[in-house]
Amino acid sequence: MNKSQTLSRLAFIMLLSAGVIGAAHASKADHHEFEATLHAPFAADGADQDRPEARTFKLGFDFPLLEREQDVKWRLELVSPDGVVVQQWQGVQRIAGKPVDVSIAWDGRADGLILTDGVYVARMQAITGDDTVEQSWEISVGRAAAQAMPAFKPLPTSATSAKPAGANGRVVQGAVAATGSLPYTVYLGNLHSQTNHSDGGGALGSCTGAQAPQSAALGPADAYQYAMNKGLDFLMASEHNHMYDGSDGTNASADPAAAKALFQSGLAAAANFNSAHAGFLGMYGLEWGVINNGGHMNIFNTTELLGWESNGGGQLIADTLTAKGDYAGLYTLMRQRGYVGQFNHPESSGQFLVNGTALGYTADGDQAMALCEVLNTSAFSTNTSETETGRSTYEGACNKALEAGYHIAFSTDQDNHCANWGASYTNRTGVLLPNGTPLTAASMIAAIKARRVFATMDKTSQLILTANGHVMGERFANSGPLNLVANFASSSGKTVSSVKMYEGVPGRNGAVTQLSATASTTITPAVGEHFYYAKITQNDGNILWSAPVWVTQGSGGGTPPGPTELIVNGGFESGAASWTASAAAITSDTAQAAHGGGGKAKLNGYGSTHTDTLYQSVAIPAAATSAKLSFWLKVVSSETTATNAYDTLKVQVRSGANAVLATLATYSNLNKGSTYVQKSFDLSAYKGQTVRIYFEGVEGTMVSTAFLVDDVSLIAQ
Repeated sequence: MNKSQTLSRLAFIMLLSAGVIGAAHASKADHHEFEATLHAPFAADGADQDRPEARTFKLGFDFPLLEREQDVKWRLELVSPDGVVVQQWQGVQRIAGKPVDVSIAWDGRADGLILTDGVYVARMQAITGDDTVEQSWEISVGRAAAQAMPAFKPLPTSATSAKPAGANGRVVQGAVAATGSLPYTVYLGNLHSQTNHSDGGGALGSCTGAQAPQSAALGPADAYQYAMNKGLDFLMASEHNHMYDGSDGTNASADPAAAKALFQSGLAAAANFNSAHAGFLGMYGLEWGVINNGGHMNIFNTTELLGWESNGGGQLIADTLTAKGDYAGLYTLMRQRGYVGQFNHPESSGQFLVNGTALGYTADGDQAMALCEVLNTSAFSTNTSETETGRSTYEGACNKALEAGYHIAFSTDQDNHCANWGASYTNRTGVLLPNGTPLTAASMIAAIKARRVFATMDKTSQLILTANGHVMGERFANSGPLNLVANFASSSGKTVSSVKMYEGVPGRNGAVTQLSATASTTITPAVGEHFYYAKITQNDGNILWSAPVWVTQGSGGGTPPGPTELIVNGGFESGAASWTASAAAITSDTAQAAHGGGGKAKLNGYGSTHTDTLYQSVAIPAAATSAKLSFWLKVVSSETTATNAYDTLKVQVRSGANAVLATLATYSNLNKGSTYVQKSFDLSAYKGQTVRIYFEGVEGTMVSTAFLVDDVSLIAQ
């Protein structure tokens, strides 16, 4: 026995004598967790012609291993694009250890009123005992305008790159850069699944949940073959570290040598499969920890079985002792060994405790933990057509980790326990490898360590955030303006319904907030540390998350930017792109000519009581020396009065929460004329802020007045 083995054995004996190991045996209670999901159809199916926006929301509740009945108090809210709750439902549902669904039929209206077109949020909260689960999904109401996005040529993938054939006949990844694109190739796969080395690998015909440990027929090699055949570039078999004894409790008769040999056989299965199948990467590692009062985390590249359980003879059923629930100690070991981890389906409270704080920060943990699962599909799905509707999001917990100081990128996985590895839905984790770099375990871990990762619910779409030319995942110093760009591409023709930029401060332990609703945002951050990431919702409801960038903003003011147009699609030639507007407010009809081109905004003109709105969010750089808003206005009115303003158009500056910051001008039927007139305003008072340029037209009851707006511009310099 060498010195390190002696010390490890001594530490184990000390913990055993102190009662730590004995108290840390796994039990069924360790896997006891309340689950609540929300399925909110992004778009209505249009089956009800009288209620074209009607759809049904489904709430799902489950509490595996629940020993007695409990009540779940739930609330579902529908939130408008302006952040206002327009509809609410609530109730109590009793659960008793089996999944229960609650269906809510929505008529597509709010208390009988037709909603303004746009992207809304369905937000659920479910509470039982001490457990609270929150889920939110965007939905489209009416005709939500496609967002204007920067031109971006997609990065090559395994499906688009020119690749030579491997020995097995499967094409091998080739790193052929797209002209004018970033120098990376995208690889898409699933970083979280189980086989019969723990509680996965269940045959599709009989799988209904987690398998009894090591009881199923299908192992790692089967999983890799299945995933490769389904078009994935990589699959991680992440086996529960406490099930190598063949039990979901603690097996007193377990043979430590057999447990360690099983783990090593998994590493060998991955290596052997990779040798025979160039272009695919089988990964094998651990899902460490327990759910209840713990937290699951992947360890991607461990070469040793880490655990805390002992058999009846006091022998550790692992290579190396890692005390149950000691996340700080585990982070230190991972940092020392160079192991890389991922927070799996994290909760904002009660998990990954360090000194009593959920997702508590340590410097070692910051080096070891690189990813955070932002979305998982149902772990026990048997769907093989990529249409699974059961899924959960964990963006709030991931944001808490970011605010704690962790440098983590978002991932999305399937946590497959049944034999449908990577096939239950179209979600994938995208990893960027430098062009010319083969797909290997080493290159994959290097890319994960660099946080060059994005999460997508659509395997045909990409989202790459850049910041002053830096690629997502980077940490860099900056002085002066910072230009954030969400680069989106879809090979299946998807468009973007909403785009959001988020900002936060590492180590602040505060709240991540929305910075803007545009794909290109220029700001000058305050001096200090910041992180930013982009989130996109496609026109089919699928979501993508970029990795963050981390910026250390210096005190130097930098060179003031040159003249920059902040308004996108100001001439309405791309329809409603980048604008949020009332139905039919943006038009290319020829009844009244546009000021330039064919598109324009027309607010009102109905001859009856009516309100139309039109706005666009813009971020005015703090370093700007001036910010000038201008637009062309023509008022067409049938009113004959020369004294009474019956119909009005207000031009306002509003906050992101839609509060009126200023009314720049009010026009009315008294301003009618036969030509367009240019209007301009100084907005330099709003430097460093993200605001809405807002037009609100209000029409009276009898005679029509239309306010025609065109060629809107906001120049900052």
